[in-house]
Amino acid sequence: MGDQLRYDGKVAVVTGAGNGLGKVYALMFASRGAKVVVNDLGGSFKGEGASKGAADLVVDEIKKAGGVAVANYDSVENGDKIIETAIKAFGRVDIVVNNAGILRDVGFHNMTDKDWDLIIGVHLKGSYKVARAAWNVMRDQGYGRIVNVASAAGIYGNFGQANYSAAKLGIFGLTQTLAREGAKKNIKVNCIAPLAASRMTETVMPKEMLESLKPEFVAPVVGYLCHESCEETGGLFELGAGWVAKLRWARAKGGVMKKASVEGVRDAWNDVINFDDEEHPSSTQDTFPPVMAALEKAKL
Repeated sequence: MGDQLRYDGKVAVVTGAGNGLGKVYALMFASRGAKVVVNDLGGSFKGEGASKGAADLVVDEIKKAGGVAVANYDSVENGDKIIETAIKAFGRVDIVVNNAGILRDVGFHNMTDKDWDLIIGVHLKGSYKVARAAWNVMRDQGYGRIVNVASAAGIYGNFGQANYSAAKLGIFGLTQTLAREGAKKNIKVNCIAPLAASRMTETVMPKEMLESLKPEFVAPVVGYLCHESCEETGGLFELGAGWVAKLRWARAKGGVMKKASVEGVRDAWNDVINFDDEEHPSSTQDTFPPVMAALEKAKL
């Protein structure tokens, strides 16, 4: 098995690694040679409570299998402390998987500021804090791999998850910018939207479906995106049950108002929403050509 993709000499930080997907990621990295920081606050999937037990059990499992790991029990909102654990224990950090998450599902008409703030804090701010703490370490060593976790709810919206959806799409925006900023320093940053059995999905999916959506189908994708041989960056991938697909933006060819008025928009609307000749913009620069073309047309 000389062609096995390994992480010897690399240090991986996995947040929310006490259960579910995070645990499988941590075990995978450790089994392939990485030194792992197993982070888990040990709270409920609603973000309540804390315990050292979950992280400790995963660290023990890694060590019994001959791997190297240390536990960290901080909230991802204190991401600097998580990365500090990696630096103190292993002297570097090469891989970050921002996996930790909670749910506070509620209809928007009943949503409280607490429901909103907790979700944004753990998912979006947490991903920022951990990545930010690792960023300059990765820049200095000229190497880094970060995988952030989005969700189909963030891509498409989902009833009762306004807070979660907003955070998850925000994470994809963060991912795309970090991919651009990290390019010259060999820092690759990608985003996954996984469908897998976990403490969070078991509240919304039937048991039969959960049994076929094993975390073991998601972990290899994270593993590949975090390997030194992978050149992919800035991508968003949906995955589950062995299926993996990259997503991209599609933009209609668009319409140009013949006059700057509400009626002008109405008259151009069929072109505005027509995807027959769709384009696939990939940067902010791709916004300018159609706008400039419209300006040129206005001069005629």
